[in-house]
Amino acid sequence: MNAISKRLVGLLTLAIGGVLGSDVLAGTLDDIRQSKTLRVAYREEAPPFAYKTPAGQPAGFMIELCQAVAKDLAQQLKIPDLKITYVPVTSVNRLDAILQNKADLICDSLTQTVERRRVVDFSVPTFIDGATFAIRNDGPQDIAKLTGKKVGVAAGTLTEQGTRNSLAALHVNAEIVPYKTFEEAMVALEKGNISAYFAGRAMLTSMIKGHPDASRIMLASTFLTIEPFALAMHRGDGDFRLAVDTALSHIYRSGDITRIFINTFGAKERPTPTLQALYMIATLPE
Repeated sequence: MNAISKRLVGLLTLAIGGVLGSDVLAGTLDDIRQSKTLRVAYREEAPPFAYKTPAGQPAGFMIELCQAVAKDLAQQLKIPDLKITYVPVTSVNRLDAILQNKADLICDSLTQTVERRRVVDFSVPTFIDGATFAIRNDGPQDIAKLTGKKVGVAAGTLTEQGTRNSLAALHVNAEIVPYKTFEEAMVALEKGNISAYFAGRAMLTSMIKGHPDASRIMLASTFLTIEPFALAMHRGDGDFRLAVDTALSHIYRSGDITRIFINTFGAKERPTPTLQALYMIATLPE
């Protein structure tokens, strides 16, 4: 059993204990009505999806999406003064925020998987991305040429395990080095301590674009995985999940998702045909 699977088994045990020992999972909407607050968990260093600005404010695609969800929930629940409380998490402990009832939603580049669905529930899809890798301009673009070299990954993420599985399937014997932050990985890449850094393509594109040495870094054309993102929430709370899915359907149907996309990725950018199809399919009829 790999490390991520062991982690999810532990979280599942905690989730089962929570279901048997408390009724907290049964009334998220009631809690929101009482507190007039939606608690949102997010990572502070996961641009362009979720991050903390220099001014200390949460920002990113998932943050704006959840702000739009909160606005719709306020209308559904008739709470015009609904507030959002942000709960910082990491890639390692973000599911704990739900299981320990510290947050109502995880608004992050969190991939929906079968294993994770044993622990938490997910909304309809919110984005689709795929893992690839960044290299120096003079680096190996062919993944087979990474054999015998060191490659970096984001520690504790699905991409870490996905990279291990993909390299093993391709018989590429590379040493995998986990990094806590993109900045640490970029320094290692620039110094030649690693030959490549694996992460989601959208995240890599955003991070490289804003990096001082962006001209020296490039993305490979290879996609190793396809990863559907969704908002995570308490498992078994169907009323809350329906309210969130209703909000997302309104956002997709109205076209507000395009505004959020442009705010994140730039005025000249538009959702890809794949993303457009995803939002059409994910929109629930009234």
